[in-house]
Amino acid sequence: MTDAARIAAKVALFVFLVSSMLAAGLSLTPHAVLAPFRNMWILLVALGLNFVVAPAFALVLSILIPLERPHAIGLILLGGAAGAPFLPKLVEGAQGDLGFAVALMTLLTVGTTLFMPFALPLMIPGLHASPWSIAQPLVAFILTPLAIGMLLQSRKMSAALRPILVKLGSVSALVLLTLLIALYFHNLVGALGSGAIAACAIFIMGLYAAGYLLGGSRVQIKGVLGLGTAARNVGAALVPATQSFSDPKVMIMLVTCTIVMLVVLVPVSGWLRKKALRATIGQ
Repeated sequence: MTDAARIAAKVALFVFLVSSMLAAGLSLTPHAVLAPFRNMWILLVALGLNFVVAPAFALVLSILIPLERPHAIGLILLGGAAGAPFLPKLVEGAQGDLGFAVALMTLLTVGTTLFMPFALPLMIPGLHASPWSIAQPLVAFILTPLAIGMLLQSRKMSAALRPILVKLGSVSALVLLTLLIALYFHNLVGALGSGAIAACAIFIMGLYAAGYLLGGSRVQIKGVLGLGTAARNVGAALVPATQSFSDPKVMIMLVTCTIVMLVVLVPVSGWLRKKALRATIGQ
């Protein structure tokens, strides 16, 4: 039963990544792709927050909070994984700039594929994996479906395909999370007093605060950058977690942080929505 659940979880991860990236690609236009590059300050801030601050913050937290090594590895994997596929959904709920959110997610997804293969061996002592062995599944499961979606974007079939892929991505994400919780339930309970939850909460809230405060003056952009920095790409982190680490506690940390991420960011999205509505009424 356990082996079957593990296989099902791997299938769900594959379906989630491919369907989410295809759907993201289908929603992109050349105008949307270029959106982040029109504001060089926001572009530099987004890249700096996601690929300098987030990894460094994860490393610092893993030292300051007495985490077990596998838990620390899970947090560091999240630190290097940006561009969460569910970012547009969070931003849509917050009534933020959805076009900017999709473009930012795409930029960060590409950045993650380039960053993780070279950064992870430096950030995680003892990780014996070549950059290509880390990059290969990221390119296959994330970058390639995204590129295919962009190629199909101009075709009429994209309008019919995208809603199906979005729903498939949502269902597979729910199935994946349920399977991982079921598989590692006892380990998750055991992590309650380990500092893992506190580390995840501080990590997510700290990244959101940094993105929001550095996002400029427009509430919609501040909200997108805050959510875009805090919403880590768990799917991208799961790829090296399943490929390079055998200790289940690495996966435990990723599942724990995913739950914390949802608990923190869904209410934040609702708060941003109310803030946006107040700003609209006040104009």
